[in-house]
Amino acid sequence: MREDLDNKGFWADVLRRIRKRTRYNAEAEDLLHNAYLKLFAYRKEQDVKKPVAFMVQVAANQAIDIRRHRERVGHETIDTYQHLQDHAPLQDEVLAHRERLRRVQGGLKELTPRTREIFVMHKIQGMTHKEIARQLGISTGAVEKHVAKAMLFLTEFTKGW
Repeated sequence: MREDLDNKGFWADVLRRIRKRTRYNAEAEDLLHNAYLKLFAYRKEQDVKKPVAFMVQVAANQAIDIRRHRERVGHETIDTYQHLQDHAPLQDEVLAHRERLRRVQGGLKELTPRTREIFVMHKIQGMTHKEIARQLGISTGAVEKHVAKAMLFLTEFTKGW
């Protein structure tokens, strides 16, 4: 059997037998993998004369267990458990966003005080251009230019992050 482990035809044949025996086409590779692990562990204790038959039988037993479990639990689909999904971002995404935020904060410090103030009023505080212009006593066109200048600078400043 040792020489068969590198033979793709051998594994394809075992997989075909498992599919035929279990009728679990989608899960046949998982069943084969688990059966091989059981064979590997079992061989430490016992001699196995027919490893292919052993793996097919183990896979068949696992398929029966899966079928029994599904009958006991019901035929829920993944959608049934959709309310259990975690919609929070992954840890690496959180770290990347934090690093980008630090980069943006650094970029904000590079802006002129007036441009930074107008940008913060618009993007952070949610004020309209007209409200900012009225509060600061400048034209809406000037507000638009400051916001555009800040956006362009921050886009370039954070490029690649």
